[in-house]
Amino acid sequence: MFSHVFMGVSDFERALAFYQPVLACLGLAQRFVDAERPWAGWHGAGGQRPLFVISTPHDGQPHAAGNGQMVAFAAASRRLVDQAHATALAQGGRCEGPPGLRPQYHAHYYGAYVRDPEGNKIAFACHEPVAE
Repeated sequence: MFSHVFMGVSDFERALAFYQPVLACLGLAQRFVDAERPWAGWHGAGGQRPLFVISTPHDGQPHAAGNGQMVAFAAASRRLVDQAHATALAQGGRCEGPPGLRPQYHAHYYGAYVRDPEGNKIAFACHEPVAE
């Protein structure tokens, strides 16, 4: 469905230091990083797309986090949701909702929410039932 998701940042080095360990925790592969441009991108195993990209805004204007906008990363297990949330907090993220079931979405939705150091809202979500 998606070619790529682009996340604007103001402080590229700070954002890169946040996203590298968080996305590695989820098993996403860093496809490129170019501090001169500045931008970096990740993709899931086995594919080139969709791509998640961080960069300063192309128009040169300051980045501003959106209200009501969020990028949710799929996690293969509830344990990975917990780990990604903890990693994000350790990298300077701010909790927007601790890991847990959210049955208002569906019976097996297990998610966690954070704001990155730039104020962008991200989520980690597992849609699978607990493994027996």
